[in-house]
Amino acid sequence: MKSKQKIIILAMAIGIFLCVLDTTVMNIALPAIQTGLHVSLDDLSWALNIYTITFAVFTIPLGRLADIFGRHKLYILGLGLFTLGSALSGLAPNLALLIAGRGIQSLGAATIFPAGMTIGISATSMANRTKVVAVLGVMQGLAAALGPTIGGIITQFLGWRWVFMINVPACLVIALLVSRSLSFKHEATIAAKIDYPGMVLSMVTLFTLTLALIKGNDWHWNSPLILSLCGLSLLALLGFILVERHSQHPMIPLDLFKNRQFTGASIAMIITGIFLVAFMVIMPTFFTKIQGHSELAAALMITPTSAMIFLFSPISGFLVAKLGPRLVIASGFLGLIAGYLVLYNMNPNNYHQVVWACLFIGMGFGIIAGPIVVLGAADFTGELLTASQSVLGLFRQIGSVLAVAIFVSALTANLNTAKATATQTANQQIEQLHIPRAAKTTMQQQTDRQINNANSQPSGTTTPKKHVSATEISQLIETNYQQALAKIGNAALLPTEVKAQIHARVAAGVQRKVRQENTSINRTVSTIKANTKAQITQAFMRPYRLALPFLILASLTSLLFYRKQDYLPA
Repeated sequence: MKSKQKIIILAMAIGIFLCVLDTTVMNIALPAIQTGLHVSLDDLSWALNIYTITFAVFTIPLGRLADIFGRHKLYILGLGLFTLGSALSGLAPNLALLIAGRGIQSLGAATIFPAGMTIGISATSMANRTKVVAVLGVMQGLAAALGPTIGGIITQFLGWRWVFMINVPACLVIALLVSRSLSFKHEATIAAKIDYPGMVLSMVTLFTLTLALIKGNDWHWNSPLILSLCGLSLLALLGFILVERHSQHPMIPLDLFKNRQFTGASIAMIITGIFLVAFMVIMPTFFTKIQGHSELAAALMITPTSAMIFLFSPISGFLVAKLGPRLVIASGFLGLIAGYLVLYNMNPNNYHQVVWACLFIGMGFGIIAGPIVVLGAADFTGELLTASQSVLGLFRQIGSVLAVAIFVSALTANLNTAKATATQTANQQIEQLHIPRAAKTTMQQQTDRQINNANSQPSGTTTPKKHVSATEISQLIETNYQQALAKIGNAALLPTEVKAQIHARVAAGVQRKVRQENTSINRTVSTIKANTKAQITQAFMRPYRLALPFLILASLTSLLFYRKQDYLPA
């Protein structure tokens, strides 16, 4: 392979890595951004949503426009938009500019991704094509997996703004590489008309679908708005299929899906995206919210997953040529199933068990991620090649969106149930304490507030060991002392020494009773904390347990891929 070809492939690989990375790198920095911009998490979530929605909606149309007007030109335009959006996001003084920056950034990513995949693949000969497609595919998988880790490291040491600003020097490097390797004057284009009906219908389909998936939990899945979005998405999809079947220049050639390996790759892309992102996004939240780790520590705790993806992706890409696609993809699904079996049975408070889940999930995803883009590219060329990469990129995004929608929705429902159960149990335990009614009421209110006003158990707060202040103890002693004197006739005539003895006896009794109450309260508080932590831990782990049967069923997708004897030349 010539040095110029290597430079092109390197530039495309970096660009694709950045585009996919920015779908997950921001997640772990959300608390820091929320504090820095003084905004609510619900409002801040739109900075995440706009990137996902825009990337999903525009990837296919912009990939098609790149074919018509020139991939190199569109790539540079996309690179400029991505750089501008990254800088604007990193420098944003308020939420509005951050969201605007992320929107511009995602438009750039939706241009870079399909054009970059096609430019990279087209830069080499058919003999080297499998290796190049494998490299570009591995970069996508690594970026999705490394997002939380990179985000945590950057946020910890450089601050949240550098989560976005780090793209600027990287894009300048890409610009330098492509300026010396790509031709912009006489590049080949495809003489085709823009399929405007197909473009509009595809954008409506994807916009309504992704918006419904992202906001379904917040707006309620059975609300008229979400149901309307889902219905409109379905109607637009049906209209899109009808238009594409009769279009001379379709946005997505439906002939792609006649290739069983492309169909298998598309389904596998969605499935693996769901089960990887569900682990890589939700587990760091568990580590920070429930176990109290820092964002950096949480990111590093799931790094074994990324390491296994890095290790197995290139290996599996070469194994396809030896063993055939079906066996390799099936092995990857077995790895994912093993990882979710560990999640099903593990105690997440024992990190060594978490590591096993990380290793199996990373191995399984890596085995599939290595060859999946190669298999999806099949033997397509020209328009079909560009379309195949755009669709696969889109399905990766849909997998990520589905993961968040399904698992966060399930987690939210489980957390609400866990909090209600924990509150009820806590109130029952507090009622059993032998303390004044006013103290019980105060304790119940504090416990209820701690359980329901956070996504974590109340053990994150410091509870005092002594629940009766020195002033209150003094008042109790004085009250009980006066009551003791009142029981004695002519107490005023008692000698001072006798009064002192009575006071000491009363004080000792009060102190003993206060110690007993403190011990009883502390025991109850510890029980409440342990029970609440257990309830919320189960709320986090239950979606993974429920997902296992679906993952086992989804592994049948491997049957869509060719066996060794059908895939390899005789």
